[in-house]
Amino acid sequence: MSATQTIEASVLVGVKQLSVETREIGPPGDDEAQVVVKSTTLCGSDLHYYNHHRNGDFIVREPLSLGHESAGEVVAVGKNVTNVRPGDRVALEVGIACLTCEQCLAGRYNLCYNMQFRSSAKVYPHFQGTLQQRINHPARLCHKLGPGISYNAAALMEPLCVVVHAAKRAALEPGMKVLVFGAGAVGLLAGAMAKVAGATTIAITDVVPKRVEFALANGFATHGYVVPPRSGPPPANVEAKLEGAKTLADAITGIKEGEGSDDVLGQFDVVFECTGVESCVQSGIYATKAGGKLMFVGMGNPVQTLHIGSAALREVDLLGVFRYANAYPVAISLLQSGAIAPAAVEALVTHKFAGLREAGAAFELAGKMADADGKLVIKVVVTDE
Repeated sequence: MSATQTIEASVLVGVKQLSVETREIGPPGDDEAQVVVKSTTLCGSDLHYYNHHRNGDFIVREPLSLGHESAGEVVAVGKNVTNVRPGDRVALEVGIACLTCEQCLAGRYNLCYNMQFRSSAKVYPHFQGTLQQRINHPARLCHKLGPGISYNAAALMEPLCVVVHAAKRAALEPGMKVLVFGAGAVGLLAGAMAKVAGATTIAITDVVPKRVEFALANGFATHGYVVPPRSGPPPANVEAKLEGAKTLADAITGIKEGEGSDDVLGQFDVVFECTGVESCVQSGIYATKAGGKLMFVGMGNPVQTLHIGSAALREVDLLGVFRYANAYPVAISLLQSGAIAPAAVEALVTHKFAGLREAGAAFELAGKMADADGKLVIKVVVTDE
């Protein structure tokens, strides 16, 4: 391999402005692998950067390649690398922890004080994302794939790892009743994890009927509820907001267990809140049974009004979920064993765009609920060809 090569990269240069630029990449470092990026699925945080040139408090201050849900092929390795070799197909874990801070030493490296995460503007210079032809990446974070897992399914290992981590924190057990707010990719995968854990009832809700239908048709949930659109003016005060949230929770917990049954689902052992929407978080508290857990998986408005009394007086645990730690081996094992079918994961990819020059069109579609033909949009992927 020559000292440097010229590659192309998709670069965010302004609000909804992408360009394809040439960059130079050197050989991998001693502990790195050079990976040809084959698939990158687009994430909600990528969309925030694309649409607003920022994600919360993180403002883009230099041209930034987006993308972090990725997989590819190893083409070269550094002299110290033994876990992968050229030709290996890998899923990329793109958060690089320092491994020396208090959180890393405790095994919670997702909370690393010095984390660098691809496609994030948190650090400066920014850590460039995977919408590039090639990247050099720590080999320890290149997770080898077995046969039967496509590059698209491997790219979705990243959101799958989020729910692997969430399920661990939730301490799911066989026989539990689980509710999922939001039937996007993360919510659907949360349903899949609940099924793996032995949950007997998995209810999923969304404002988009086709997403709920998709969840039921593809085995991600046993019951579904379409949240009706809000009519009339927004709630006038906090009390009205909370009353609306309680009404929604009552409707969900009142779902009949089966056709012809008079029994209802009732409150849930664990609720995965995957939307970040305030009204859903509020409803999640009401829908969780005494002693249960509400998992904050979705990232929404950081300041919300919640009925803490309803949680505290019933010992409902409110647990945060931030990315993942030590989850990739688990996720790969789940797909490799068929506990979660790789085909079911790949089915989440509803639209494909070939090549970095199509990234703009991919981002425009990823922000929609349906394409121009009315087909449901769940996950959009940008591939190398």
